[in-house]
Amino acid sequence: MDSNVLMEKIKKGFVVELPEDMNEEYKKALKQTLNIVGDTELLSVPPLLTVYNEAPNLNLKITALAVMQDEIGHAHIAYRLLEDLGVDKEELLYEREPHRWKNPYAFDFKLNNWIELGVFNALFDRAGYTLLGDAFEHTSYGPWKRALVKVDKEELFHLRNGETIMKKGMKNEETAKQVQEAVDWMFLMSLEFFGVADNLKSRSAQLDYQLKGRSNDGLRQKFMSTAVPFCESIGVKVPAHYDEAQEKYVIDVPFPCKFDVENRKWLYDQPDTWDGAIERFKERGPNNNEFVERIQKGVKELENMRNGGNGNE
Repeated sequence: MDSNVLMEKIKKGFVVELPEDMNEEYKKALKQTLNIVGDTELLSVPPLLTVYNEAPNLNLKITALAVMQDEIGHAHIAYRLLEDLGVDKEELLYEREPHRWKNPYAFDFKLNNWIELGVFNALFDRAGYTLLGDAFEHTSYGPWKRALVKVDKEELFHLRNGETIMKKGMKNEETAKQVQEAVDWMFLMSLEFFGVADNLKSRSAQLDYQLKGRSNDGLRQKFMSTAVPFCESIGVKVPAHYDEAQEKYVIDVPFPCKFDVENRKWLYDQPDTWDGAIERFKERGPNNNEFVERIQKGVKELENMRNGGNGNE
């Protein structure tokens, strides 16, 4: 189907249901989108597991488990939809090298403490909620829109859990320091979730075919419209503010800018380009290999046993 014909049909309310409803450009953009979504959901679990045992009580541990279970379920939805589009799910999950996964750079780091799990939920799940909420509202792909009814509600639960942990953390001097330190490195990473600045994109098949409704910068604004007021309301400083004259949120530091991986510190005196940031993403973070290997470990051990190994090689 001609791209202009399909775009015009979608503008008039046509809902894409089957592969035969798509042209190759639509299918390619949809596959790329679902691949990123699936990888993001699944690779959010290993960093959360790094501090799971530090939960202050059993209720919080159960809540953390529920969040991780949800994320695995969300990943399954994306991968299952990819399967309908002809993608080999087993190959995608268990035969890809770690650097070829499409999860955010932020998920390539172990967490330092329980408070960071809360900030992770409050910021990164908020970014996910912003992105998927936009898809739920605008996407032209019917099967995904229906699946996102469940995802939308659960991502809201995740970010509220994070807000609760952050609020409680701000009531104690030691944990309040941990909240601020976590936000200091996680806030700009959450802004990176939304991709390159609009002025650097010549066109976007995601927007053209209404796989999403807002541009990258529009989604960043939507995210900051709730993230910044929340942080300010509990006494946490963020490098962004609302500018009345411009009627939008403004980032107060160079964005993007260089990042000191070892110390998890943004180098505000070293502005970067989006090309530089993308290069950093491609190099992956310090725990990328470990986290992907954890996802793939069980299947590889089983395969090894079937092939006559002992499972420990």
